[in-house]
Amino acid sequence: MIVLIPFNKPCVIGEEATAVQEAIEHTKLSGNGPFGKKCTDWLEARLQCEKVILTPSCTAALEMTTLLTEVGEEDEVIMPSYTFVSTANAFALRGTAIRFVDIEPNTMNISPSEIEAAITDKTKAIVIVHYAGISCDMDAIMDIANRYGLWVIEDAAQALFSSYKGRPLGTIGHFGAISFHETKNFTCGEGGALIVNRPEAVERAEILQEKGTNREQFFKGMVDKYTWRDVGSSYLLSDLNAAYLSVQLQHADLINKSRLRAWNQYYYGLLDLPEVEVPHVPSDCHHNAHMFYIKTNQQQELIEYLKKHDIMAVTHYVPLHSSHAGMKFGKFIGEDQFTTTESEKIVRLPLYFGIGKEAVDDVVTHIQAFFNT
Repeated sequence: MIVLIPFNKPCVIGEEATAVQEAIEHTKLSGNGPFGKKCTDWLEARLQCEKVILTPSCTAALEMTTLLTEVGEEDEVIMPSYTFVSTANAFALRGTAIRFVDIEPNTMNISPSEIEAAITDKTKAIVIVHYAGISCDMDAIMDIANRYGLWVIEDAAQALFSSYKGRPLGTIGHFGAISFHETKNFTCGEGGALIVNRPEAVERAEILQEKGTNREQFFKGMVDKYTWRDVGSSYLLSDLNAAYLSVQLQHADLINKSRLRAWNQYYYGLLDLPEVEVPHVPSDCHHNAHMFYIKTNQQQELIEYLKKHDIMAVTHYVPLHSSHAGMKFGKFIGEDQFTTTESEKIVRLPLYFGIGKEAVDDVVTHIQAFFNT
């Protein structure tokens, strides 16, 4: 069957091929090239953060945070179970005990009260996830972290250009990780970035990115040769990918405008349908229209109905604590009051740059028809 309205289309502005060709002509294809610098300069200015480091993925950025916070086998880290596997995998690789806690049902974000209840003398970090680009309660989370002396890592994979009380997500905790995967608002196919919000961590982050060497200092003329200084890996985004990404960032406002139009069209088209629940955006949050989802007790039936009408809608995460690896590397602390039941209601609707008004109208009309039959 040909799906006439796909769930996602990777964002393409139309100028990316020219930028990639320019990168090829520069003969600098590896990481931290001229296009990489162009992207990091743009992001640092837009986010008003200490440092942005481009990485091959958001997963890689999360792995870097585990090295920067030095979590290990004697430590625990608290995070939501309702998230992508990378959030947990980064810490499982370090042997850190993962403590999953429940979410708040209105936003699907981690519950601050459940975080505090899960803290022990082994807790070293809190990892929060801004689901659908809508912020967690960062005031409450930072207050907890400050009182207990804990690191805060923002998994802001979905949240670039979203904000909380005017502050960009990813810049509020100690570190932030964002994604440029093809499913995200701004993409280079595969890519990510680490946001460093502590000045004293910048130099080490640069060393970790360059396989544990001070190669970046060498290129800056700070040392006459570079050597092995620390653990690390190849956490570099190639300049070919950065070239593609640079075009997307140049057109970020255009992309945001397109997505927000579609998001609002869904929201107001489905708001009054009694059988579904639309996303809740707290008044102190500004979101980036990364995702539009509804909640319904007829999740699978609706997805199948839309599929029959050439509309691709999908579910989302299976809670990590219920998975084989989740049970091996982690433990759910407290009661699973909302994580599982709310995840079983999620239906994500088609949303991508350039989706037409008619396509969104078609999706809304079919959802209305499903519940009115």
